[in-house]
Amino acid sequence: MASREITTHSALASPKPIPDLAAEEFHLFQALILRESGIHLGAKNRAMLISRLWKRLRALELNSFSSYYRRVKADPLEMVRMLDCICTNETHFFREPAAFECLRTRVFPEWAAEADAGKRGRTLRVWSAACSTGEESYSLAMTLLAHFPPSAGWNIEVLGTDLSTKVLGHASTGTWHAERISGVPVDYQRKFLLKGFGPEKGKIKAREELSRIVRFQRLNLTQEPYAVTGSFDLIFCRNVLIYFQWEMKIKVVDRLGKFLTPNGYLFLGHAESLHGVADKLQFVTPKVFPSPKAPNARTGALCILQRRDNAIRD
Repeated sequence: MASREITTHSALASPKPIPDLAAEEFHLFQALILRESGIHLGAKNRAMLISRLWKRLRALELNSFSSYYRRVKADPLEMVRMLDCICTNETHFFREPAAFECLRTRVFPEWAAEADAGKRGRTLRVWSAACSTGEESYSLAMTLLAHFPPSAGWNIEVLGTDLSTKVLGHASTGTWHAERISGVPVDYQRKFLLKGFGPEKGKIKAREELSRIVRFQRLNLTQEPYAVTGSFDLIFCRNVLIYFQWEMKIKVVDRLGKFLTPNGYLFLGHAESLHGVADKLQFVTPKVFPSPKAPNARTGALCILQRRDNAIRD
């Protein structure tokens, strides 16, 4: 009797080859992404675009980028998913510490003195624009609660917005892997964060007093009207303008300025200087903070703008 080979494994399927992204197709996506998000993709970003969109082609079982382009144009939900793929979501707790030092040493004492003098109420509204997975929003919330506690009559509201629904979903959980909180001061960790146990071991979660003052929503900074209400004492919009072309940068700064309270502050990233072009906002003379790792080194000056009563005359 001839022996019979018993097969216990199936043949491995060959991975589908990544289709080519023709120059014409790249230009179509480039224009679409610029129009929908304000993000400009240069020729050097072509490989990145292929890599990120290929994931969506596989999920939808499409064989070409042109067919995916047609799908995106016809399906608003897929448009959102495509933009989720494009967004670069890099953040961490207390990013650019000089900004938080400026809050503690300059802005917060000013607010406290005004409240004590009866020149302002004890409600503070803060907006973290392009908040990614929420670390900046929660960093602001911790800092504000530490300096303006509810027990002293203060009411704190923090709004985090981003273009990407994916990162907002993560931010709303208020949960991170333990290694992500290394930049959080130890006293803040003890006061505002909880350590996970059992199946949640290795994770950190925001305490209820922290998470209840932070909320998140999707918002596209390049498209008006902005779906936010009221005005804000402080707006952080850091490390996002670098992805926009110059004209859009100015438009976004001008739009954000309209949501500042009189004497409210707008903080931009250390690499995002708009000197001489923000007509309706005054630049705050910044202090150049030394790097904690190299005390003799100087970091880039903070880019801070302020809306003042005599500077805004619409």
